[in-house]
Amino acid sequence: MTEANDIPRPDALPGWPAPEEQGAWFGDPHVERALLDSYRSGTMHHAWLLGGPKGIGKATLAYRFARFVLAHPDPATVDATDLAVAPDDPVARKVAGRAHGGLLILERPWDDRGKKFRTELTVDVVRRTLPFFGTTAGEGAWRIAIVDAADEMNLSAANALLKVLEEPPPRSLFLIVSHVPGRLLPTIRSRCRRLNVPVLPMERVESALEATGVDRAVAVAAAALSGGSLRRAAAYCDGDSLDAWRAFAAVTAHLPDMDLPAVHDLADRVATRGRDDLWAGFVDMLSGWLSRRVRGEPEPGEAAAVSAAVAATPLERWAEVWDNLGRVVTDTDIYNLDRKRAVLRLMLHLAHAARM
Repeated sequence: MTEANDIPRPDALPGWPAPEEQGAWFGDPHVERALLDSYRSGTMHHAWLLGGPKGIGKATLAYRFARFVLAHPDPATVDATDLAVAPDDPVARKVAGRAHGGLLILERPWDDRGKKFRTELTVDVVRRTLPFFGTTAGEGAWRIAIVDAADEMNLSAANALLKVLEEPPPRSLFLIVSHVPGRLLPTIRSRCRRLNVPVLPMERVESALEATGVDRAVAVAAAALSGGSLRRAAAYCDGDSLDAWRAFAAVTAHLPDMDLPAVHDLADRVATRGRDDLWAGFVDMLSGWLSRRVRGEPEPGEAAAVSAAVAATPLERWAEVWDNLGRVVTDTDIYNLDRKRAVLRLMLHLAHAARM
């Protein structure tokens, strides 16, 4: 049996603070202000849906707000101008260690047998809200549940969450993180106040990276590839990830022609045993590349311009590749298939789409 302290965080990046440990907020100050003003009003909505692309700080904002509310349980006494809580505050330390009795975290469960996280946030996890909200809190205390991420709930879990949202206990707060809010049940969305979290400007991503000790040149390159996602930028600060991006950009620059040795080199890089981060990074690279093709956007950073054949490829062909990407990645992860073969297969899909 794996000890609780030995279980990693879902989607954790080695060397980077988890959202509950992150004291700084690099996102839009107006978003933070909206939460603060609502709390101070004394009529705050019991459920907030924090929406926006993955990696832009939604979970960090959720923990930041939860930490603030737990540290300042009486809205009438709040005179702060932001949601900062001193890192040595007992509440901050407990939240960082996921040890605060007033905070419940709902996320994909750990599979001890497979030594990995389940692919779905299950109904058993959401049902933990029943004993959590059913216990008697101290006078004036809050009970806060963070759902990270709601997109990962299966239907049973979503219905269970809906039920507790329909009958919220007194002084309860739900902070629901979603990368694609439109895919959630309409009934869940209707019971939440929506707060859209915008992507970060490139210069703010650069500043955030440099604040954590990243070399300036690396920070600039990573920010250019980030698409406004600090998480994605942090992943590119690994030299292996930047090298993989350069290899990917070199291969895709000449589609439909393919340098097969270069494609095999790329596949070897991102399918390295024990480097799940490189595999996830490749999936993100390909997803971003397809997204830019659909939107007609240029390639970022050091990447070369796309070929004339790629630029002339109809959008429906890229949509077909996107569907294939989802199927290949899902099958590879669920059935533990060979990742190098998956990479080769997906790159051939790109060449085929550009050649038709």
